[in-house]
Amino acid sequence: MYASPNTSAGGDSGPIVIPSVIPLFPLPNVVFFPRTYLPLHVFEPRYRHMVRDAASSHRMIGMVLLKEGWESDYEGRPPIFPMGAVGRMVAVQDLSDGRFNVLLQGLRRFEIKDEIGLESYRQGSIELRDFAPLETKLPPELRAEIMKIVGNFLLSQEDGAALTNFLKQPVDDETLVHNLSFGLDFTPLEKQFLLEAETVVQQARRLLDLLQFKRYERHDSAGWG
Repeated sequence: MYASPNTSAGGDSGPIVIPSVIPLFPLPNVVFFPRTYLPLHVFEPRYRHMVRDAASSHRMIGMVLLKEGWESDYEGRPPIFPMGAVGRMVAVQDLSDGRFNVLLQGLRRFEIKDEIGLESYRQGSIELRDFAPLETKLPPELRAEIMKIVGNFLLSQEDGAALTNFLKQPVDDETLVHNLSFGLDFTPLEKQFLLEAETVVQQARRLLDLLQFKRYERHDSAGWG
């Protein structure tokens, strides 16, 4: 993604190990998901520090959503949702003024057990939250219904081209549900609701409910226009 000579990428020489303590990057409008990719522009000093530390060690960053009211204590430690997704820095561009461009590859969901205040940035002791192997398949009719309504939904999205191209690829159910949850035009709280599902089927049903609500909402709006 980055062609600069200051770009570095992690190798794939062995299995990816996620440590039990990871840096946390809380944002007010981003909910990250496994099996997706997230570009970040990092400019705050404490998060520049975070990127430098992670790049020199495990290359992991935990993305979490800030709770309502974060504005009053943003420079401190405002409340965050306990469930997030850990990403691996697969590309890091070190800019000349100290900022970074980072590309995160979503790996797994996690739940924060404790926060550890050892650095200027937030860190958390985490427990990984994977779906059980038997919970990663969708009933064929549920997948078909999602694909149908998503196709109609994307026609009304200005930035729907990337997801439209994604839907043409053969992907497994979990990858499909995570990418739709991440890429569709939902609010951060709606996306957090999707991230916290206990199974892929539950996440897919929540996704379908949100899509149907958006469809009815737009039809109502058009009717009142």
